[in-house]
This record gives sequence, C-alpha cells and structure tokens, in this order.
Amino acid sequence: MVFKRRDRRSVLRIAVDFLYPRGGWRRTFHYIKHRVRRLPDSPERIARGIAAGIFTTFTPLFGFHFILAVIIARIVRGNIVASLMATFFGNPLTYVPIGLVSLQVGHWLLGVEYIESNQRPFLGRFADAWFEVKYNVLATFTDRTADWTEFHAFVDDVFFPFMIGGILPGIVVATLFYYFSVPLIRAYQKRRRGVIKSKFNTIKKKTKINLAKKS
Repeated sequence: MVFKRRDRRSVLRIAVDFLYPRGGWRRTFHYIKHRVRRLPDSPERIARGIAAGIFTTFTPLFGFHFILAVIIARIVRGNIVASLMATFFGNPLTYVPIGLVSLQVGHWLLGVEYIESNQRPFLGRFADAWFEVKYNVLATFTDRTADWTEFHAFVDDVFFPFMIGGILPGIVVATLFYYFSVPLIRAYQKRRRGVIKSKFNTIKKKTKINLAKKS
C-alpha cells in the first residue's frame, strides 16, 4: 500500500504517542495552527469549524469526536477540516479539567451533589465502564453472567452529567475561540496574499527585464 507506514508501531508506542507526541504537544499545536490558518476558506467558515471541533471535546463521546465535529461543522456551515483539527483541543493535558468542569456543571444542573473524594476519578470510571461492557459482550458467548451494575452507575453518575454539563462550557469556550480566531485568520490571510502578490510582481518584473534584454 502507498500510504502504509514502513515502521509499524506497537500498541505501547501508539499509546505513548497519543499521550505525548514525539515532537511534543507544543510542536503539535504549532503544526495544527499553521495548517488551519492556511486553509483555503473564509475566516468565518474556518472559525466556525474550529468552534465545532472544540465544542465536541466537551462531550464524553470519546472515539466519536471526529464524527461529531463533522456533523456540527455541517450544521453551522463551518470548515470540516478545521473542525477535525480543532478536536485536538481535547488531549491528555485538557481532558481532566474539561471533565471535572463538565461533571460539576452537570451535577449542578441536575440538582445532584458531586463529591469527587467519594468517587473514583472520572477517567477511571470510563475505564471501568469500558471493561465491564467488554466483559458483558464476551459473556454472551460464554457461560459467564453479565453484570451491568457498574455501567448503569457510570451512566447515572458520570456519562449523563458529563453530557449535560459539557454543553454550557463547551458553547462558551467554542464561542470565545470563534471570535478570537476570525481576526487572526483574516490578518494572516491578508498578509499571505500580500506576500504572494509581492513575489508575483517580482517575477513579473524580472521577466520583463529579461525580455527587454533579449530584444
């Protein structure tokens, strides 16, 4: 295959690269920022795509953020590529504060007290729920007994409050990034057009000089 990696990564290497890319998160962010600014679209559409991608990181639908970002970007008429790149706003450095804020807001909106000290950390609850689902799915093909107790508790205590509570901070942060991104992208595109125009005029001038010399 043309696009197949020559150096196949192990599962451990993939996990390590996700938690901390080889070039570091700072380099990754700079690369994404550079790619987003160079997208051939209007500043408003790119900014709406960025907002759509960032909003998805405030949902507990881990593994489906790309799909959700595309759907929201289409609804708000944003740039789809920008929305996909903006999902990297959610990463191991930001998921913990995003999760804690969303859970606290969700429990507040639902009128349920959230006591972190009496609960397993929310990332651990996600892991527990995932392993329980995996165990119960396998149980349907074996003589094991399926037990959905932890999963139901996870949905009531974590997933549903996270889903509800992430809407408000997600909208706030996405809106801030939209209004922050529009002038920056517009200024960058204007400067880039100026650079391209200057290079074109230089080439045009040199061409005229060469033609004059030949004549």
